Amino acid sequence: MTNMIKKANLRLASDISLGECFSIDEIKKFDNENIVFLPGFIDVHVHFREPGFSYKETMKTGAAAAARGGYTAVCTMPNLKPVPDSAEHLAEQLELAKNACVDIYPYGAITVDQAGDALSDMDGMKNGVIAFSDDGRGVQSDEMMREAMIKAKSLGKMIVAHCEVNSLLRGGYIHDGEYARSHGHRGICSASEYEQIARDIELARETGCAYHVCHISAKESVELIRRAKREGVNITCETGPHYLVLDDSDLQENGRFKMNPPLRSKEDREALVEGMLDGTIDMIATDHAPHSAEEKSRGLEKSAFGVVGLETAFSVMYTHFVKTGIITLDKLVDLMCKNPSERFGITAKNDFSVWDLSVKYTVDPSEFASMGRATPFEGAELYGRNLATVKNGKIIYKV
Repeated sequence: MTNMIKKANLRLASDISLGECFSIDEIKKFDNENIVFLPGFIDVHVHFREPGFSYKETMKTGAAAAARGGYTAVCTMPNLKPVPDSAEHLAEQLELAKNACVDIYPYGAITVDQAGDALSDMDGMKNGVIAFSDDGRGVQSDEMMREAMIKAKSLGKMIVAHCEVNSLLRGGYIHDGEYARSHGHRGICSASEYEQIARDIELARETGCAYHVCHISAKESVELIRRAKREGVNITCETGPHYLVLDDSDLQENGRFKMNPPLRSKEDREALVEGMLDGTIDMIATDHAPHSAEEKSRGLEKSAFGVVGLETAFSVMYTHFVKTGIITLDKLVDLMCKNPSERFGITAKNDFSVWDLSVKYTVDPSEFASMGRATPFEGAELYGRNLATVKNGKIIYKV
């Protein structure tokens, strides 16, 4: 067992033994070269929809999906009702989080009601949030983002940004004399992402604020962030498994392919993979965004934005990148646990999951613990099944 644990880059805390969690027969089954123990994963970008939209997902079902996928900590985005833009509104989410079997670290909104017009009560929320984000909306005003960064830095918090320039979302996408690329579905061009990243890099450089970019999808975004890191800007970023594995040639006329940002070109996908390999991309985040079946049944153009990913992320990454020899298992653990832990200050010594890497299965959304079923990986054949997830020495998921 010791060699197996070391192989998986996991160190169990001295006060936790497998015998406290599993039967002798189960432990014997785990003593197999195909089974690895991995640290509890951390997803810094999920949507659990409570309060306000419990018909899409609840804290309880979202946490169950996380546990099934090997996650023991998640950071929940603020596009809720009410938006957590004050201590009072945040308190509603914190109360609901008590129903979760994983650790919940909420974001506070950057602006009031995520409307971009006035800063939220960042002082009042500082002790209850992991960072500040208006995810789902880019902060359009340069001065508003500058003020937010100055305030966040004074509070020792990060700004986590969904980068999107609203003025580039419609029209001919003329940019620097050329038509900017638009992929996936009409209205979301690459320039809308990377132009705001470029602006925010300069503001982060000016203010010294710790800055994290959500779900990057464009090759220009990768290069901007790579350059900023070389120049000493305090910046990190994430991308999702779907942006690393799929591109716009994989699109189908189905709501399960509708996400924001959209799937882009093969060149964009290849740039993301290169960014993952050279350390420009720091972590994998799912942007788990469940919707009702009706909201995802309107085709590519009219369905709601968002796909689910907590229950498939590790298997997708393992199948396409570890099993193929592109990255090591340790590198994947860094992307899904170590790097988000270090950047966001989330620690969990006694959390782990048990994976049988030899199991091949077909993704069937009807088996998901999440209330959301829309995944672009439906029907995909993947390797790696989670046998159990343990949180603080307690089993929170087991097959």
